[in-house]
Amino acid sequence: MKKDDQEILRAVQKNTGMAIQAIDTISEKVHDEELRQELSREKLLYSVIQNKATDRLQSERAEGYHGSTMQDLMLRGGIQMNTLTNCSTSKIAELMIQGSSRGITNMWRSMNHHQNSGNTSMEVARELVDFEEKAIGRLKNFL
Repeated sequence: MKKDDQEILRAVQKNTGMAIQAIDTISEKVHDEELRQELSREKLLYSVIQNKATDRLQSERAEGYHGSTMQDLMLRGGIQMNTLTNCSTSKIAELMIQGSSRGITNMWRSMNHHQNSGNTSMEVARELVDFEEKAIGRLKNFL
């Protein structure tokens, strides 16, 4: 497996892992049942995409992405701070949209920097970007 393939798939693992953790953290504060269901569906689809990247890396015996405890604490702390005084449905949707936007930007940056990766790795990355773009569209309904 080429180094560019590994880097793309690790970026997918990182972004999906952060999204799953964000959903886990923010779900505690969701009072709107419709939003709760949307986030639950998103979490499931993030897991599916993450597993595709992980399976591809493992099949090639390549090292996957390993997040740090500090990153996890910063993500959780940021969510807690941003919902301390306002945990309305609109605020939660806004935070999820911001996170997805950052994820899209990070994936495009990674895809542009690792253009020598194969079609399979790029397809997984594009699938994540497409999913996040659609998720933003659905979350806008909660603003």
